[in-house]
Amino acid sequence: METIRFDIEHIQKFVTKKEMEQQTKAALKARETLLSGQGKGNDFLGWVDLPAKTSAKMMKNLREDVDRLASISQYVVVVGIGGSYLGARAVIDALEYKYLNNTGFPQVLYAGHTLDEDYYAWLLNKINTADYSVVVISKSGTTTEPAVAFRMLKRHLEKKYGKSGAAQRIVAITDKSRGALKTIADQEGYPAYVIPDNVGGRFSVLTPVGLLPIALAGYDISALLRGARNMRKICIEANTIQANPALLYAVVRNALYNKGKKVEMMVNFTPVLRTFSEWWKQLYGESEGKEGKGLLPHSLSFTTDLHSMGQYVQEGERLMFETVMSVKKSNYRASIPNDKQNLDGLNYLLDKNLTEINHCAEQGTVLAHEKGGVPVLRLELPKVNEEILGQMIYMFEFACGVSGYMLDVNPFDQPGVEAYKKNMFALLGKPGYKL
Repeated sequence: METIRFDIEHIQKFVTKKEMEQQTKAALKARETLLSGQGKGNDFLGWVDLPAKTSAKMMKNLREDVDRLASISQYVVVVGIGGSYLGARAVIDALEYKYLNNTGFPQVLYAGHTLDEDYYAWLLNKINTADYSVVVISKSGTTTEPAVAFRMLKRHLEKKYGKSGAAQRIVAITDKSRGALKTIADQEGYPAYVIPDNVGGRFSVLTPVGLLPIALAGYDISALLRGARNMRKICIEANTIQANPALLYAVVRNALYNKGKKVEMMVNFTPVLRTFSEWWKQLYGESEGKEGKGLLPHSLSFTTDLHSMGQYVQEGERLMFETVMSVKKSNYRASIPNDKQNLDGLNYLLDKNLTEINHCAEQGTVLAHEKGGVPVLRLELPKVNEEILGQMIYMFEFACGVSGYMLDVNPFDQPGVEAYKKNMFALLGKPGYKL
């Protein structure tokens, strides 16, 4: 089995052996708290066992709905915000290069993640003359952004296909027994899946929240879950940081945080992983940014951003470290063609493919940034496929729970998210709200 692993060579001069040992003890204690269900937010730990408890019946239902929607849809619009869409989009975008001829499946579009009017004009224009369906994801059904999007799309579907036809093109993923979306789904007869009560949005990618959109895009959710199951076993059973990437990650990031590194930059050299960084940003930002604590998660795409942010990383204030997602194998091969004039001076690369050149850019960057005072943690990925992504998702989730407990915060709530909503409601004149 190919597995992800961390390389800590380029952080060792920034953290002492004693500091690593201290953080290892703290991480092991935090893992015990997590697995015992005795820590803060312990009513939201359903994600821990999700990969092992996904039922064959649910997988069958998902595949049936995928077949049905794919047969009638050129597009599927996934309506959700935050964890209700970021996990699915992270996996779908990451696999974009693997399946260049992924025919027979609808293209996934997104709504409910913005209130920008021009975006919805573009979206409605795009689907106006095409067959499409909607997957709407919301536990309550009243979160402003997805509720606004769904109201517009529902009306558009009903005008286009009629009320009964629209009902055949909408799938709801929502609460088991209550909430506005649950009520609408029951009234209209939409097929529906449950968001478990004990799984928060940013930990929900391995529930139907993520599995249905990923499967609709044509990707193998069984392999995704298999990777997550394999990583779950490692996270729960391996007791050394050398054998347990989730523990090692929690140890390193907290050791560096205690040394004054307040910003973690998630870096890719493979642009399809950019959205995965966005999912990671929400996972850690919303889980740890509390009580005046927590690393600020940031993301960069190299080599692109080396030509915009590279200067700051190399010589700016020394407040950050990097976690580099390093992909060993690409799915395709492209090499540099010969040019007799060689005016661009590239003929020295004729015996190298782009992956080799990209790896050299990565190695050169890591060495330069380490020398410039930026610790670099490397996450080595054998390749980008469903099983590896499943490993990554579970590892980051587990490490997030451990790391949050090491900081002594509740990793599973998000009270600060409500602040902007209250002000927005007051400005819009919603009854009961004042500035």
